Amino acid sequence: MNSKIQIYDTTLRDGAQMEGISLSVEDKLKITKLLDELGVNFIEGGWPGSNPKDNEFFKEVNKLNLKTSKIVAFGSTRRANSKVQSDSILNALLQAKTEYITIVGKSWDMHVDIALNVSEEENLKMISESIEFLKLHNKKVFFDAEHYFDGFKANPEYSSKVIKQASEAGVDGIILCDTNGGSLPEEIRKGVLKAKEIVQDKCIIGIHVHNDCELAVANSLAAYEAGATQIQGTINGIGERCGNANLTSIIPNLETKYNEKVLPNNNLLNLTPISRQISDILNLNPNDHQPFVGTCAFAHKGGLHASAVKKDSRTYEHISPETVGNLNKIIVSEQAGISNILSLAETHNLELGSEPKQTAQELLKKLKELEHKGYQFEGGNASFILLLLDLLNQRPRFFELVDYRVLTSSKQLAEATVRIKVKGEVIHTASLGVGPGNALDNALRKALTNYYPDLKEFQLVDFKVRIVGGHDGSAAKTRVHVETSNGKTTWDTVGLSANIIDATWLAITDSIEYGLWIKLRQEAKNQFLTYPPS
Repeated sequence: MNSKIQIYDTTLRDGAQMEGISLSVEDKLKITKLLDELGVNFIEGGWPGSNPKDNEFFKEVNKLNLKTSKIVAFGSTRRANSKVQSDSILNALLQAKTEYITIVGKSWDMHVDIALNVSEEENLKMISESIEFLKLHNKKVFFDAEHYFDGFKANPEYSSKVIKQASEAGVDGIILCDTNGGSLPEEIRKGVLKAKEIVQDKCIIGIHVHNDCELAVANSLAAYEAGATQIQGTINGIGERCGNANLTSIIPNLETKYNEKVLPNNNLLNLTPISRQISDILNLNPNDHQPFVGTCAFAHKGGLHASAVKKDSRTYEHISPETVGNLNKIIVSEQAGISNILSLAETHNLELGSEPKQTAQELLKKLKELEHKGYQFEGGNASFILLLLDLLNQRPRFFELVDYRVLTSSKQLAEATVRIKVKGEVIHTASLGVGPGNALDNALRKALTNYYPDLKEFQLVDFKVRIVGGHDGSAAKTRVHVETSNGKTTWDTVGLSANIIDATWLAITDSIEYGLWIKLRQEAKNQFLTYPPS
């Protein structure tokens, strides 16, 4: 890499402190491989000696053949009024057998007095002696100056002493921490400039900030502009309280706005897929509206926007989405224009006949009527495609509903009976399920799988229910949104009815019909189908 900027990832340690996250050793190893594939410089693996899981991780991670990333063990300075040689924390760090070690220490006098309950001089000794001990064991050491910016505001003389003490002890890098996440960019800039003035060129200065004021990315970039050369953060900004600085925003900003080549081998292209893979490992729903990597980051809903983007994406996109491995998309909704419809048809290789604009105008009118009733097609693009095929009389009919019935019981089980016609034959099936939607889905699949074996690949990955027009009370319409995947492609469908079971049926049948339709198109080598399947 040509950049002097180091990217230090702490997803596995600081990020894992986010409420609701629990990582197994296998999870941590999977994420480590992905971070190495992305090309970050450092991966903070955890705190050896603090729990059996982290101890096992450091044993297993040494077996990995990492190409770009260095594993870092994290801990703290020695305990107060003790000897470094016998300190359990420092010795556990050595046992992790990593080339790099990060230790955290206090740089705010209030914390020294209240949290540590030691003298300011003892705190300085804890820092310097710990660094010197690790350096004697040939380790490269980063020092996290905890609460540095709060200390710099409250007592700049003491926070400066901490920085000087760490520098003179031979530390390789001093990382300035906005631990409470309450600093502003100008305060960050001043704090970084002061630290650089103290250390001169003895070691690097880094930045580690939290997002409690929604400024973690801005503060990280302010630190970079002031001369910080190591930036710490987490993938997708996960972390305690409001999270850490978000590397999936910091990295592309550095690369595309500051022309810093911080990832090797054009790996910025991998940012979006790796961001989503890590969310999956963490069992977190990705933030669709997250900058750069969210599915909505380059989505265009307004008709004027869609028209302009179709001519030149630079009109409403600050970078090309492909730069970060993402895609743009044109959303259809009541705010759409003809351009939205034409773009969607082009994306799906759909022919709108001899008068495409007129067809698009008719579909737009129908769309607005349905959305006025309560449909929401921006969360149901697949249902909209089927609606378009209906309008063109080109929708394949894979099956025809004869009737269905759903019975529920106090045992929290439901039984669904489905009668459908497939290729002239009436099929009658019944199935149990956890709730009426699950029972319907099971019964329908049971009826269709013999005719369409590809159904086995279709997995329902999300199911949402929303009341539309709550002033009607229990008679209000219900909108059901279903997300389905075949392992390669994901699609969204929507159903609307005053009957929640009927709305569920509409969304589920659309999801199955759309999945079968795209499978049929693939088999036809992407040639548009103008005939129903036999």
